[in-house]
Amino acid sequence: MLGISKQGFHQRLARQLKQQSYYHQLLFLVYQVLADHPTMGARDMYYLLRPEFIGRDAFEEFCRGHGLLSERPINYARTTDSQGVVRFDNLTVNLKLTRINQLWVSDITYFEVSGRLYYLTFILDAFSRLILGHSVSKRLFTEQTTLAALEMSYSRRKGVDLNETILHSDGGVQYYDKEFLIATQRQGLVNSMCEYPWENGKAERINGVIKNNYLRHSSINSFMDLVKEVGCSVQLYNEKKPHKALNRVSPLTFENKYIESGKTSDGEKSTTEYD
Repeated sequence: MLGISKQGFHQRLARQLKQQSYYHQLLFLVYQVLADHPTMGARDMYYLLRPEFIGRDAFEEFCRGHGLLSERPINYARTTDSQGVVRFDNLTVNLKLTRINQLWVSDITYFEVSGRLYYLTFILDAFSRLILGHSVSKRLFTEQTTLAALEMSYSRRKGVDLNETILHSDGGVQYYDKEFLIATQRQGLVNSMCEYPWENGKAERINGVIKNNYLRHSSINSFMDLVKEVGCSVQLYNEKKPHKALNRVSPLTFENKYIESGKTSDGEKSTTEYD
């Protein structure tokens, strides 16, 4: 009756939902920028983030609509209307961690090089704190961020049964993109999502550790410099950094001992409740 085919209607709906999910991810990035630069204006943030799906004026209206133009403490409880956005249940609530490959956590963050933002994605084993996979990308496309990090994680866990491993993330489109879900289902992973950043604490912390403890102390002047330094930082973190929760050994040493013994001793246990 309206002259619109069923196929055309569903294609339009899919485009609208995808755009909405991009706005959801953009708000998380704006929060991260404001955490580092509390007084940065919307226009400066636009040229820093350079989102491809929204213009400058629309971006300023987006920030105004979320109360992010005035100089006041950031209210992290604010989030986009997620109606229509794919969301999985948060499976980490009251979860007791007892083994490796029980829970993987992931997040996307940014790093600025010469006035341009690049995107870092990490996947962490929540029990051992080992970084399983990572990616460095120029854009926020799934194949360059979450999918690349996931495939690296699979390579590290090659031959290991990952069925029922929980993969916990925020609600970004990269974590429910069709290709990403096909890749998780291939290994039997179970998707889990948080609604607010603090519900993905371990992933948020690893972002800060790599950026503030490693990258900010390196000479990085280009994208290729960043790729190299992230790789070196991940290796140093995994193999050398002592962890209080791991009885002052590195994540890799902890995992090796765990695998050799078949289980951790009381003095070597990681935290047993997800936070």
